[in-house]
Parts: sequence; C-alpha cells; structure tokens
Amino acid sequence: MTGTAHEAVVVIHGLWMHGMQLGLLRNRLAQRCGCNAETFSYPTINPPLTENAHRLRRRIDDIPADVVHLVGHSLGGVLALQMLSLFPTDKVGRIVCLGSPLVDSSAARNLAKWRVGRKIIGRTLSDGVFHQPLISADGSRDVGVIAGSVALGIGAVVGKLESPHDGVVTVRETQLSGVTEHIVLPVNHVGLVFSSKVADQTAHFLRFGRFRT
Repeated sequence: MTGTAHEAVVVIHGLWMHGMQLGLLRNRLAQRCGCNAETFSYPTINPPLTENAHRLRRRIDDIPADVVHLVGHSLGGVLALQMLSLFPTDKVGRIVCLGSPLVDSSAARNLAKWRVGRKIIGRTLSDGVFHQPLISADGSRDVGVIAGSVALGIGAVVGKLESPHDGVVTVRETQLSGVTEHIVLPVNHVGLVFSSKVADQTAHFLRFGRFRT
C-alpha cells in the first residue's frame, strides 16, 4: 500500500492465541469496513503488560493511516484499552472488545490457585486484569463490547462461572463502566472470532459508533 489511507483496523488476539487464528475476522472486517485490516501478534505469557502495550503502540504508529481502529478478542481487548491508558495516542479511533475480561476474570483466578496455572496465565493478563485493572473507559472515543452467552469453553472446567457466560468470561466481567455500547450475542468465547454476526456487528460499530439494532 502506498500513501496514507484514511482508516485501518488492527485485530488483536487473546491469551494462548496467534494472529493467524484471526484471519477470517480480519478479512471480514476489511470487506465490511472497506479499509485495510491486519492482525497484531504478541507473546501472551512472559512479557509484562507494559511491554506488550508498547509493542502495540509502535505497531499503530507504523501503520500508514490517519485513524486506526482496534478490535480485541479476550485479552486483546484488555491490551487495547490498557495501551491507551499507558501510551495515549489520538491516532486510535473506535475500539471493539470481544469477550474481554475488562473488570475481572474468575476463570483466571481459578487457574491461579495452582502454580502451573499462574505460569500459563502469564504476566500480561495478571497485570492488566488483576494488578492494575481498568477502572472505566475514558470517554474520549467510542468503545463497544460484545459478550457471548453460550456456556461452552475451558473456563467452566476449572471452576464454576457466574451465568451468563461464554465458557471462559462471564457477561458481568465484560461490563466496564463508561463504554459506549454493550451487547450480548449467542456465541461462545472462541466463536466470537468466527461468527459472521459478530463480524457484522463489529464492522457496524467501527463505521458508525453503535451496534446494529
């Protein structure tokens, strides 16, 4: 791509994932939004939150677009909002968080009861959700949240989750104060990145600052 595009989208994966797994969502958003979309991959276990947030900020700075929208699945949504708190930039436009544990993660807390669980949760999640959690969206940009309500996932295996939940994250854990809009769709946690309906709603929010009614 040459020159500077007006808008672009960056899709951010969650814990234990890689950007390649978000290819379908990235392509759908590119088609529906009519702009360049790319994925951001980062190591989810060892680096602290600040390191991954700085990686994301550098990636955003390098994109030849006037406005960069962010779409984060699970931990990716936490990282997106935490990045803006740690390294503010006016280049970021709208943000959509998909099944992100923005206020807590009971599944991760259950895992953290064991030493091996604490290791596999990693530092970025621990920092961004437990040690320096988000308090509210700052209101400077549109933030949309899509939660899932199909209770199928590994989070329910390690301990009881409050209903409704998507198998990993409860709906309550996605309800950060100050977000622009919050909706719940009948998908599970992994299904959030493969659902055509989720992609449609995400693209609509990125274009108009609201979900489709």
